[in-house]
Amino acid sequence: MRAVVFEEFGEPVDVLRIVDDKPIPEPGRGEVRVRMLASPINPSDLMTVRGIYSKRPELPATPGFEGIGFVDAVGGGLLAKFMAGKRVAVLNGQTGNWSDYTIIPAKQAVPLADAVPWEQGAMFFVNPTTAYAMTREVLNVPKGNWLLQTAAASQLGRMVIRLGRLYGFKTMCVVRRQEQSEDLFKLGADAVLTFDPEKDTRSDLRNTVLEKTSNAGVRYAIDCVGGQTGSAVVNCLGEDGRLLVYGTLSAEPLGFSSRELMTPGASVEGFWLARWMQQQSLLKKLGVVKQVNKLLQSEVLSSEVGKTFPLNQVKKAVQHAEAQDRGGKVLLRMAE
Repeated sequence: MRAVVFEEFGEPVDVLRIVDDKPIPEPGRGEVRVRMLASPINPSDLMTVRGIYSKRPELPATPGFEGIGFVDAVGGGLLAKFMAGKRVAVLNGQTGNWSDYTIIPAKQAVPLADAVPWEQGAMFFVNPTTAYAMTREVLNVPKGNWLLQTAAASQLGRMVIRLGRLYGFKTMCVVRRQEQSEDLFKLGADAVLTFDPEKDTRSDLRNTVLEKTSNAGVRYAIDCVGGQTGSAVVNCLGEDGRLLVYGTLSAEPLGFSSRELMTPGASVEGFWLARWMQQQSLLKKLGVVKQVNKLLQSEVLSSEVGKTFPLNQVKKAVQHAEAQDRGGKVLLRMAE
């Protein structure tokens, strides 16, 4: 079988290569083998290849945290046998999904409704489930309240806007470029604020947020940027405000005075989907998966699809995935 591998950490275009003679793996007890159809290229995948993600794999390794495929072989266990032949979304933090076949625990395969297109099914976990879990399960933003989010023009940011329209909370969207505003307003954003850490100060963002909230600040916020942008968001938190940090796009640490948390009684919390899912009961997991499936079908949690590349063009695919004007999520396609 074919697989994308890297034997050292570095720039993806330099260290990724295709191996076409790997043996097809066999599932053990409680495991399933998935014949992969497609897998997206996410920032977390590329950070893993560069060796800067929070969890570093043993080398050599295959990238790809999520994807879609068909279960074509199962090991022992009732759950594994239940998955046989099903089209599933694949969450894979061990063996990687950028290959023709992969082995995962049966509990990490999610059967997909027939109405979910394969492209959306390939992107089931990283953005849709994260957006839903943060806004509805962890923060549970009440109807009529503001949720401030950074990188709001991202695919996840757009999902949060649509979730706000569905559940009745207001979205305050922080972007770096003014030209992104019109598109987000059309999508349903309630406010769009421009913040460029190279030009703007934390006080600039705070003053705008206070103006929008009648000097109260925001009680709910999510940030995937970090650095100066994330730190500016901390300064916008109101009484009992909560900031969920779920990414590090800037690769710079947060920096702020303890007083910014002490005075309003605010807090900063980390969110990592894989860890959060592990902490939930089976009943809760099933409920979240069912709801995300439903919201995918109604396109609330759909992602814009960009270009699709065959697996053997992975170097071109990762280059395109990091282009500013790529126009949607880039997918690797393994089979029809």
